[in-house]
Amino acid sequence: MRKPFMVANWKMHGTHFDTMQWIQALSYQMEPSDYDRVDVGVAPPFTSLRTAQIVIGADDLPIHLVAQNLHWADKGAYTGEVSAAMLSKLSVSYVIVGHSERRQMFGEDDRTVNRKVRAALAADLLPIVAIGEQLEERDAGQAEEVINRQLSGALARIPAEQVGRIVIAYEPVWAIGTGRTAEPAEAQKMIRHIRSRIRSRHPEAAEEVRILYGGSMNPGNVAALMAKPDIDGGLIGGASLDPHSLAGCVKYWT
Repeated sequence: MRKPFMVANWKMHGTHFDTMQWIQALSYQMEPSDYDRVDVGVAPPFTSLRTAQIVIGADDLPIHLVAQNLHWADKGAYTGEVSAAMLSKLSVSYVIVGHSERRQMFGEDDRTVNRKVRAALAADLLPIVAIGEQLEERDAGQAEEVINRQLSGALARIPAEQVGRIVIAYEPVWAIGTGRTAEPAEAQKMIRHIRSRIRSRHPEAAEEVRILYGGSMNPGNVAALMAKPDIDGGLIGGASLDPHSLAGCVKYWT
């Protein structure tokens, strides 16, 4: 049985002080039993990771610390970049790789995503690999083709025993930050397709891999989405900036 996973991706929002207040506000709304049913992760900006580490550690909160990105090299002349080794020293346990904004705005391709996945795993960080089609690709009937290419690229040369540890986030690009959400049946169809593609190469891993939906999930639509058998949680953007909203998504199970 795959444990649901809700991840708050703040993107470029919030100071370290905001981070402190957010984690404390979330903890006030959560019961210990909530964490037993659902894994919860928070991905603040890099400048707030240390603050999040301290607050989570001080109160011994069962919240997973997630980084929004990483570089594939351990160290080097890469101004403005952050390595897996640096993240692991901050108690980061997951890292988002290949988010559509990274692909679109910063030119990351499938090869870059794969290098980052391998770097994360080598440092014992668990990648949350984001894949998804743009609206024009969907309208052209190319959604599955795009998904197949991105998934194959991300998992290239990954040992079979490691594949089950990776989290996949299906994020239809046209539903990110727009308020539009894929209909639950549409999201289920695509996520089921992703799982079947993994199963074709790694049968055992396919049942272990958690596949999240990332595309304007919020307390109003979480129940309909999470009722689908292959959707294991959410990579939540705008709605997660409000701790009450994220708690509403988590408490769907409680």
